[in-house]
Amino acid sequence: MTKLDPYRYLEQPFGQLADLINAHAVNQPDRIALDDGVEKLNWSETAAQVNRIAAQLQADGLQKGQAVAILGTTTIRYALVYLGTIVAGGCAAPLTTSATPKQLANMARDSGAMHLFIDGVKRAELLESGLELPPLNHIMMDAEEPDAPLMFDWMAAEGATPADPKTGPKDPYNIIYSSGTTGTPKGIVHSRQMRWYQMAVGENSGYGKPGQVSLFSTPLYSNTTLGIFVATMAYGGTAVLMRKFDCQRWLELAQAHRATHTMLVPVQYQRLMDFEGFDDYDLSTFTHKYCTSAPFSAELKAEVIKRMPGGLIEVYSMTEGGVVCILLAHAHPDKLHTVGVAWGGSEVITVDEELQQLPPGEMGELVGRSQTMMSG
Repeated sequence: MTKLDPYRYLEQPFGQLADLINAHAVNQPDRIALDDGVEKLNWSETAAQVNRIAAQLQADGLQKGQAVAILGTTTIRYALVYLGTIVAGGCAAPLTTSATPKQLANMARDSGAMHLFIDGVKRAELLESGLELPPLNHIMMDAEEPDAPLMFDWMAAEGATPADPKTGPKDPYNIIYSSGTTGTPKGIVHSRQMRWYQMAVGENSGYGKPGQVSLFSTPLYSNTTLGIFVATMAYGGTAVLMRKFDCQRWLELAQAHRATHTMLVPVQYQRLMDFEGFDDYDLSTFTHKYCTSAPFSAELKAEVIKRMPGGLIEVYSMTEGGVVCILLAHAHPDKLHTVGVAWGGSEVITVDEELQQLPPGEMGELVGRSQTMMSG
């Protein structure tokens, strides 16, 4: 069998995450792929467990494009289920942990999932709510329950591999539930092609270089996190997962793991800047720091650029896609009051109240389309 070169493979217009995961297991079996502070897996172990999950999902009757619901704390086990769902040909449906039991039940029902991977705390909340829950196969991510097996007991036997699900660019990759301003969570479907664009971000992103380590402190159910998580996995990097953000712990992990990449929201950057011992930690290995999800003031950007090594990239967009702008803040210190320019492959214009395009310099509403738009 020809040895797959992940970097050449990622230059293709479209490809499969499964091929990349298996290639990393062959090319760098001992490199750490996932680390959540409690458990740690190298690429060989990660690929084996992802394939066992995928094989069992298929054995259970999962259809191509069918959702698999996931609800719980961000851990290695959560990441394995997410990846296993994609490899099986399914559609990952990570559910927001802050949602009410009624919202969670509605999201699970709306997704069309037949499996719900869940941890003990969230399952207890759902069962105690007294709601009529959709008929899902509950699989525990942390501890076995009398009526719900532990995922390691449920998954296929060691050495199992899934059948090729024959997924294409238009098949669904994940459903992200967003409540927006209505309070009613709505499912945003991303295609496999959309995520491929995010995986194959290229050498300028720093992904794929030796020693690339991404530190994650936002939850895996968030599109904020997934954008760089999928790229980290695609290029065979190391993902360090935090269950909950804490300034001191984040700084300790960044220093200990020699982190190169991270994604933080503005309030996290503010807390780090305000943390008394911030300057005592060695963050010199950072090359790329990302930010999105909320307004990011010019003053805070300037302070982050001054005090934190590596580039600072602001992403201005929506989970639904459409308008996508990128600001390389470190390269444009005179433009920190802006959200940058349209991302490659995107088109952004301003329109007036009659939806007529406005000339440069005129204030209006932003309208856009991009390669990372939702399906439908």
